[in-house]
Amino acid sequence: MNQAHGWRRNLEEKYNAQCIETKWQAEWDKQKLFSVKEDPDLPKFYCLEMFPYPSGRIHMGHVRNYVIGDVITRYKKMRGFNVLHPMGWDAFGMPAENAAIKHGVPPAKWTYENIAYMKEQLKKIGLVYDWKREVTTCSPEYYRWNQWFFLQMLKRGLAYKKASSVNWCPACETVLANEQVIDDGCWRCDTTVIQKELEQWFYRITEYAGELLADADTLSGWPEKVVTMQRNWIGRSEGVEMDFRISGSDMKLRIFTTRQDTLYGTTFMSVAKRHPVIAALVRDEEILRKINALSDDPEEKEGVFTGWYAENPLTGENIPVYAANFVLMEYGTGAVMAVPAHDQRDFEFAKKYNLPVKTVIMPDTASDRAVQENGPPLSVAFEEYGILVESGKFSGLSSAEARERIADFLEKEGLGRKVVNYKLRDWGISRQRYWGTPIPVIYCSSCGVVPVPEHDLPVLLPEDVRLSGRGASPLSEAADFVKTSCPECGGDAGRETDTMDTFVDSSWYFLRYCSPESNGKPVNPQDAGYWMPVDQYIGGIEHAVLHLLYSRFFTKVVRDLGLVDIDEPFGSLLTQGMVIKDGAKMSKSKGNVVDPDALIDRYGADTLRIFSMFAAPPERDLEWSDKGVEGALRFLNRIWAFVYKNRDILRSGGSDQLKHMAAYSPRASQLLRKTHQTIKKVTNCIERDYHFNTAIAALMELINETLSFSPSDSDENDLLRFTVKQVVLLLSPFAPHFSEEILRETGAGETLFNHAWPVWDEEIAKEEEIELVIQINGKVRAKTMIRAGLDDETIREKAFSEEKVQEFIKDRSPKKVIVVKGRLVNIVI
Repeated sequence: MNQAHGWRRNLEEKYNAQCIETKWQAEWDKQKLFSVKEDPDLPKFYCLEMFPYPSGRIHMGHVRNYVIGDVITRYKKMRGFNVLHPMGWDAFGMPAENAAIKHGVPPAKWTYENIAYMKEQLKKIGLVYDWKREVTTCSPEYYRWNQWFFLQMLKRGLAYKKASSVNWCPACETVLANEQVIDDGCWRCDTTVIQKELEQWFYRITEYAGELLADADTLSGWPEKVVTMQRNWIGRSEGVEMDFRISGSDMKLRIFTTRQDTLYGTTFMSVAKRHPVIAALVRDEEILRKINALSDDPEEKEGVFTGWYAENPLTGENIPVYAANFVLMEYGTGAVMAVPAHDQRDFEFAKKYNLPVKTVIMPDTASDRAVQENGPPLSVAFEEYGILVESGKFSGLSSAEARERIADFLEKEGLGRKVVNYKLRDWGISRQRYWGTPIPVIYCSSCGVVPVPEHDLPVLLPEDVRLSGRGASPLSEAADFVKTSCPECGGDAGRETDTMDTFVDSSWYFLRYCSPESNGKPVNPQDAGYWMPVDQYIGGIEHAVLHLLYSRFFTKVVRDLGLVDIDEPFGSLLTQGMVIKDGAKMSKSKGNVVDPDALIDRYGADTLRIFSMFAAPPERDLEWSDKGVEGALRFLNRIWAFVYKNRDILRSGGSDQLKHMAAYSPRASQLLRKTHQTIKKVTNCIERDYHFNTAIAALMELINETLSFSPSDSDENDLLRFTVKQVVLLLSPFAPHFSEEILRETGAGETLFNHAWPVWDEEIAKEEEIELVIQINGKVRAKTMIRAGLDDETIREKAFSEEKVQEFIKDRSPKKVIVVKGRLVNIVI
C-alpha cells in the first residue's frame, strides 16, 4: 500500500476528530511548517493577534480571535506569501501578584505554569505559530529592552518625573493612566477612581500629539470607529490662551478657551485646588481647610471662594475666583473662565453658589431669539453657537466670526494669543506594584536622579519580595534591591521602587517578534525592515485607545531612534466581536462560560473552528449556539461520509486534465461551473473583508451539489476528484486537520499547506447565457442575453428594463405579462 510521510492512506469509516487532530498537530510540529525566515524573493505577510495575558485558561473569546488569525495565516501561505505568525505572552500584571497573595505562589511560578498550560491549549485548537519567536514580557531578556527604551527617552526628554495629581485606584492601590479610567472607574476592577498627589514618571506622548493625529488619516485599513476614537482622545482644538490678572497682586491666571465668543459672559473663575495661586495668595486657614476638603468626585461640583478676584481683560470687570473640584491641574492650565449662561457645568455651579448668569449668545434665528428674550430665565445653559449680544463692539456678530475677530483683537492688544491645544495628556507609567518592569533609575543624595548605565541592564526584579497587596510599592521593602551605589560618585544610593505600567510591555512586542534573539538591540533594523508593518492585526475594540495609541507612539519613538523606518505599526486592523451567550458576554461572573477544552474533547477542534467562523462575520458579536456547534459537526460528517463512500474513485489515479466544459453532460458541466464559482467566491470573501461565514456558506452549497453527483464514466470520476480536492483546499484554513486527512486520501503526498490555493477560470465560472426574446402584443420588439435559470419575476424585470421596450410601452400599463420557458416574454398592452 502507498505510504506518504508515514501515514497509511486508509480512511476510517467514521470521522474520529480527536485521533486525526492529535496526529496532524504532531506532524505540523515536526515539519515546522510555519517557522519562517526573511526571504526577499517572496512577498511577506505579517499576521498578528493581540497576545494574551497568561491567566491560566483560554476562553471562547481567545478561540475566536486566534482562529481568525490562523485562517488568514494558512490562506496567505497557500497564496505564496512568506507568512510571519508569532505568539507570546503579556505576562506582567496584577493577576499574578494577586494569585501570589491568595495562594502563596510566587508570581513567576504562577505565570510560567499558566503559559505552559495555555500553550498546549492553543496547539489543541490547531493554531500554527512560529514558536521559536515566542516572547514572554516578564522575562529579563524582554524587559531589559523596556528599560533600554526608558533610558533613550530619558536622554531625549521624553521621560521625566514630576509631582502630579494622579488617578488612584483605592482597591488596586496603584496609579492609572487617563486611558485606564473608564466611566470614573478602574479599568480592572471598576472601583471609583480618586485623585492623589504623587511623584510619577511620565512618557511625553504629547510631543507626538500632532503626528499621531495627522497620521490617523493614513489608517485606511482600520475601522473608522477606532480611528475616530483615537482622534477624539487626542482632541485637537484651536482657541486662545490669555491671562486674567489677579486684582491686587502681580499674579495672573492663564486660561485656554475655544469659546472666546463667550468672554463677555465670564462671571467667575474656577481653578484647581492645587493651583499655585492658592498656595501663593490664600492665607485664611479656614478657606484653605475647605479647599483641601473639596471632594475628588467631579460630579459633586463643589467650590470654595478664595477671597480673591480676577480682572476680565475685555471688560475690566472684577470677577470672583473659586477653587473648584472639577478643575484639575493636569488638564489645560488648571484655570477656567466660567461662563454659566453657555456652559452647563458652570451653570450648575453658578446656581449652587448664587453667582451671576450673563447671556452673551442668542439663537441665530429671530423666532428663537424672541422666545429666549421674552421667556423665563434660563433653566439650562445655551451652549450652541449663535449671535453675540452684550459683547461690546463684537455684538451682532455670529459666533464663528466673533471667534476669529476676538482672537485677532487679543493678539493685537497683547492680551492673548492663538494656540492649538490637545486633550491628550502625557502617559504616566509609574505603578506601585511588584510584578512589572523595574524603572532603571537610581537616587543619590549627592548626584540626584541618575540613570542606570546601559551595560548594567537589566535591572532584575528580585524574587524574594513579600507581597501584601496594600500600601507602597512592594519593592520599597526589598532592602537588597533598593540599596545600591551611585554610578556617578560611587556613594550610597537607592533604586526607584515603582515599576512600569504593563502597557509599556505591549507597546512594542510586535517589533521584538521580528528579531527575538537580537542581543545588541531590541530589534534588528534589517529584520524589521523586512517584516514591518504588521499587515493584519487582530484584537478587541476595547483596546482602541489604550494599547493601540501607545503602540503608535512607541513606533514613532523607535523610528526616531533609527531602529525602524515606518511611521505606523499596523497596516490593517480587525476588531473582532465578542462571544455572547444567554444575552451577555461570556464571563465567569455571569456563569455563562463555555470551556473550549470540553468542546474539543467532545466535537473536535475543527468543528469548533468551523462554528466560530460560520456563526457571524468576524467584526460582529457571535451568539453562542450548542445547535450551531452540532450543525458544524454534521457538515464535516457529511463530507467525510461522501469521501468514504467514493474512496475507490478518489484513490484511483485518473487524469489531472479535465475535458472542455462542453464535452461534459449538463449536470457534470454544472458541477464544474459551481466549483469554479465557489473558488472565486471563497477567495473574494477572504480577500475583501474576511467574511468567513459567507465563504463557508458557499462551500456548503458546493458540498450539497457534490453530494448529489454520481459520476458515470472515467471523465466524470476525474471531475469528482478535482471537485473534492478543491473543496478540501478551500476548507483547509477553517478545518485544517480534517482537510489534511481527506486530501491524503485523494493521493496527495505532502501537507496541503505546500499546495497552492485554488484558482478559478473566469470563463468556466460564468453562468450559461441564453437569448431572451421580448414581444409586445405578439411582435418581437427586443432581444437580450440573460443568465440561464433565472426565475420568472427576474426575467420580467429584465424585459421591462430594456430601452426599446420602455420606448414602446411609454406610460401604458400592461394587461398581462407571459413568460415562456425562461426564453420568451410576451407583454400584452
